[in-house]
Amino acid sequence: MTSSFLQDLKDEIYHHMPTFNPSGSYVTLGIGAGILVCCRFYLSSRYARCKNKELLNGKTFVITGSTSGIGQAVAKDLARRNGNIIIACRDVQKGSKTALMIRNSVPHPVNVSVYHLDLASMDSIRQFAFELNKNSVDIDILVNNAGLFGAPFTLSQDGYELHFAVNHLGSFLLTHLLLPRMKNKPDARIVMVSSALYKRSLSADFQNFNDEKNFTSFNAYSLSKLANIMFTLELSKRLPKGITINAMHPGIVFTDLARYRIGGNVFLRYLYNIFGTLFLRSSAVGAQTIIHMVTEPSLKGVSGKYFGECRVEELKENAKDERVAEKLFELSEQLCGVNYKTVL
Repeated sequence: MTSSFLQDLKDEIYHHMPTFNPSGSYVTLGIGAGILVCCRFYLSSRYARCKNKELLNGKTFVITGSTSGIGQAVAKDLARRNGNIIIACRDVQKGSKTALMIRNSVPHPVNVSVYHLDLASMDSIRQFAFELNKNSVDIDILVNNAGLFGAPFTLSQDGYELHFAVNHLGSFLLTHLLLPRMKNKPDARIVMVSSALYKRSLSADFQNFNDEKNFTSFNAYSLSKLANIMFTLELSKRLPKGITINAMHPGIVFTDLARYRIGGNVFLRYLYNIFGTLFLRSSAVGAQTIIHMVTEPSLKGVSGKYFGECRVEELKENAKDERVAEKLFELSEQLCGVNYKTVL
């Protein structure tokens, strides 16, 4: 009787445990999830990490776009190294929350300031620089990180296509205005956050960036990222000794940069979140090359280079045209109403 009861109990347990059925859907899902997790760890293991542990006592960092994503990850890391952080952002309330989060995440007192900056408005950029000058803030490192991707054709406050205005002209003007606050530093560095998508901009047609008829957001973004690199190469030839500028790409990172592409589509957001979590770099990983560029002692004096995976990478031919880079520089000066000779 006991043997029969135990057999019946065993059969009942197996009957109600489909996860142990090799042909069941639960096993299939489990195997699939395991494969995805393994892929995630494999991909993560291939990404470069900043290996130095340099402390940054007393150094001041201006980081645009630092309330989320890569910029926030950079700010957190540099704060842990005792850097003074200036969060330059459009939403001051969000910036204040980010500053509080950084202070709470660091085991020692840290100086984190928040300033309003909208790179789509040249008036806002000038006001930001004015506030730093008024407060006598000297800058060791400028990270031009804020960016825009996937927006429909829109003109900035100053009448320029939004990708070109935010991703290139905004950083161009900001760098010009902040250079006087960097000239007294022995190892001042400027980092331009570009993208590997610069390679897709086969025609460096900067004169027609405002052409609505032939506009696509992808091409506009690629052109602006090419402009970042050409600006870097041209300015590196003009900067005085003691100030360097380099460009970089962070890889494909899971951030909110694609918000315009996704819009309010809940299903697309859901898919993007799943795909991004499994297959894209985290913001902390995407930040590693920037952190390397601003902290690595051996990079002192290195300028006019393009970095990826914490090392110098070779540029494609479309980014090496010095004549086009010079013309872009002159066009940008005209559009921004500045002359770099006055601050160099």
